[in-house]
Amino acid sequence: MDAMIQTLAQELGRTEEHVQNVADLIDGGATIPFIARYRKELHGSMDDQLLRQLADRLQYLRNLESRKGEVKSAIENQGKLTEELAGAIGSASTLAEVEDLYRPYKQKRRTRATAAREKGLEPLAVLALAYGPAVNMEQAAQNYIDPEKGVETAADALQGASDIIAELISDDAGIRKELRQLYLRRGLLVSRAADKEPEDTVYRLYYDFKQPVGRIQGYQVLAVNRGEREGVLKVSVELDPETAHIAVRRITVPNRAAMDFVRAAADDAYDRLIQPSMEREIRSFLTDQANEGAIHMFALNLKPLLMQPPVKGRVTMGLDPGYRMGCKVAVVDGTGKVLDTAVVYPTHGPRQKEECIAKLSSLIRTHGVEHIAIGNGTASRETEQMAVELIRRVGAGVSYMIVSEAGASVYSASKLAAEEFPQFDVNLRSAVSIARRLQDPLAELVKIDPKAIGVGQYQHDMPQARLGEALDGVVEDCVNAVGVDANTASPSLLQRVSGLTAATAKNLVKYREENGIFTARKQLLKVPKLGPKAFEQCAGFIRVPESKSVLDNTGVHPESYGAAERLLSACGLTLEDVRTGNTGGLKAKAEAIGYDALAETCGAGAPTLADIVKELSKPGRDPRDELPPPILRTDVMEAKDLKPGMELQGTVRNVIDFGVFVDIGVHQDGLVHISKLPRRVRHPSQLLAVGDVVTVWVVEVDEKKKRISLTMKNP
Repeated sequence: MDAMIQTLAQELGRTEEHVQNVADLIDGGATIPFIARYRKELHGSMDDQLLRQLADRLQYLRNLESRKGEVKSAIENQGKLTEELAGAIGSASTLAEVEDLYRPYKQKRRTRATAAREKGLEPLAVLALAYGPAVNMEQAAQNYIDPEKGVETAADALQGASDIIAELISDDAGIRKELRQLYLRRGLLVSRAADKEPEDTVYRLYYDFKQPVGRIQGYQVLAVNRGEREGVLKVSVELDPETAHIAVRRITVPNRAAMDFVRAAADDAYDRLIQPSMEREIRSFLTDQANEGAIHMFALNLKPLLMQPPVKGRVTMGLDPGYRMGCKVAVVDGTGKVLDTAVVYPTHGPRQKEECIAKLSSLIRTHGVEHIAIGNGTASRETEQMAVELIRRVGAGVSYMIVSEAGASVYSASKLAAEEFPQFDVNLRSAVSIARRLQDPLAELVKIDPKAIGVGQYQHDMPQARLGEALDGVVEDCVNAVGVDANTASPSLLQRVSGLTAATAKNLVKYREENGIFTARKQLLKVPKLGPKAFEQCAGFIRVPESKSVLDNTGVHPESYGAAERLLSACGLTLEDVRTGNTGGLKAKAEAIGYDALAETCGAGAPTLADIVKELSKPGRDPRDELPPPILRTDVMEAKDLKPGMELQGTVRNVIDFGVFVDIGVHQDGLVHISKLPRRVRHPSQLLAVGDVVTVWVVEVDEKKKRISLTMKNP
């Protein structure tokens, strides 16, 4: 374990003590959000992303150690484990190196070398590989002719010996390691069209494509992989054969008793055994690397999407557009409770459109609707145009916003939606979800499988378990960063809280329904199956606004209530000042005294005290309120209205490897290519995140191909 901790400390640039503390906390059942928020003194204030990186790497290193033990044991059982081999396995830093060392000792399917050994030709191979005076292999082979064993001629004997040598060279860990590095430095990923006269498809960029393995982008790897699966592309990894042969010969041939013979066997080893294996390995490596990059990008986009500022406390109308089945309508109050539903047909003709506007006008006046959320799917453009006309007629400050409906249909047809809205059909549930997405994106989106939210690339091509694990971590971090109300949160939201499970979340809601609202955090301990350990993990993230103790409606953990009161006292304030909002000078007073000095008197670390000050300064605060509000519109534009040079305000909808997609208020998002960003960056995520409000200028509009090119460089 000490070696692992040292390795992690070096890789992450952290002290061994901090890394060891995190490992101990994880082993003790603590969650990443809890460790990140409430154990800062133990890990030096690492953020949740770094902690997850540490946890992932720790698991890899533990798996590596476990595999080393398995390999040593397997080789030892064969009676072939030497001190040198054991040392090489022990010092291997990757699973690939361990597998290379184990390769010669693995049980293999029957090979040409296996057959040659059965014919008694191994001594001839050993003779050729010996160091010393040159030997005449033709002459030596005469001694191994044995028709009964299938060795009819000297040529048969030489071929068998060559097969044995080729396999030995192929299984050599040092050779494979050197060739792997050579492929990574000088190899090319090559993609060509599968047909001689290919059709114009989305893969046309890859019909004659070559890129160095070391410089290829992840999205390019995923694109050619998909094109290959669909039969459109043929893909290979190429390395100059002579360069590879020279590398293999340099290691295997010098000073051998039969250098020419061994050289030929080495060339055969590379061409027949190593090259196909190495190509598969490099393809697998590139795919794994691309998958990890895409998963990271997905997670990076998901977080700001979930953390979009909510439009709280407003009566909202959700419109789920459609052609044949009409536009589904749901009106929800400021808490998300459904007030009314309807189905209208704005695309079925002028008369139906007028009926639609009349119906929606009535709903707006009856329920005091302030905002309209329109799904961005089929018929969204026509529905948006209708909504603009509706707003002009109704007036009264109504505005609208186009909302991504990615995953809405998945949620609508789910068991969860059926339990929540048994009285509504699938389509109306979608309209409710769209309305609530505007009101509180996080609370609504947690009900949907993160993979269905649609802010990534090639998500269906990635390892689904790994993708799910990474995205679930993002959702967990977001929910715990915001906190949840014990008296209003749904089971879907609660189960994402640190320390809670789907079962305990349902138990909490059931307890609330049977016993009335929670009036204190400590009541959580009465929830069935929610024991002291789960309470420790979840309590700080669950708010109880109705509690008599103002601390129960903050992110201050119950274990730090005493420290919070002592902090207030040291600054000349009380809990009543917190309740009445009279803590404006708390931060300045705490800084004047000094957090290190306060730590001694309050019994808590300086980082924890800084967090307590932030919480007490604004009880019940929502970190999303500090972000720029979403753009709400009252008018509509179409692509044909766009002109080159036009300046527009937009919202970033997706960040990808080669640019960002921006919603500029027309039906189609525009692309700002990475070359059109305001300054040069390696990746667009260094500048922008989903939800950012940006100023862009139109470069080009291609209505036929539905492409809008934008720039963030002021023309």
